[in-house]
Amino acid sequence: MRVYVPLTLPGLAEAYKTGELGGGPVLAYAVTPALREWYLSDDIEELEYAALNRAAVASLRLLAADSGAVRRRVVVAVDVPDGAATADPDRGLDPAALGEVRVAGPVPLGKAAAVHVDAGDAEADVAAAVQALEAADGGDDDAQFVVDGAEDHELLWYATQEIPNLVGLGGASRP
Repeated sequence: MRVYVPLTLPGLAEAYKTGELGGGPVLAYAVTPALREWYLSDDIEELEYAALNRAAVASLRLLAADSGAVRRRVVVAVDVPDGAATADPDRGLDPAALGEVRVAGPVPLGKAAAVHVDAGDAEADVAAAVQALEAADGGDDDAQFVVDGAEDHELLWYATQEIPNLVGLGGASRP
C-alpha cells in the first residue's frame, strides 16, 4: 500500500539521519474508502494524487509549527505492507481527515518510493498559506483562497537517491 507522509525539510533531514520516518504511529495519507467516496473516482492515479495533495496540506500544518523551516512542502511516498496503515473509524467521514491513516511503528526511510518537494519559486505562496491556515480553519474564505494558492504549485518528484541533496536545502532557515 502506498502512503504519503507529510514532512518539512528539517523533518526529512532528521529521517535521513535516523533512517526512519518517526518512531511511533506515523501520520500519513492514502487511498481510503472515505477518500474514494469523496473524490468520486475509480482511477487509482487520480486517487493517489488526491492523497498526495492531502499530505501536502498536512505539510503546511507542520510548517506552521516550525517557524524556522524553509517554506517548502515535503511529502514522502512510502510503500508499506497492506494492513500497516489504518484509518480512524471515528474520523472516517470528517472532511479534515479524508485519506488520513496511521502507520504503526517506525517507517524505514528505505521503504520510500519517492520524495515530493516544492520548488524554490513556491516559497512565497507556501509562506502565505502557512500564515493564512488558522483563519482558513476558522471559515475565512479569503484565507482559504490563500491556502489554496499553495496548491497552484505542483510538488516536484525526486528519487530517493536525491534525498542527501534535498537535506542540504533543509539546513537553511528563513526568518
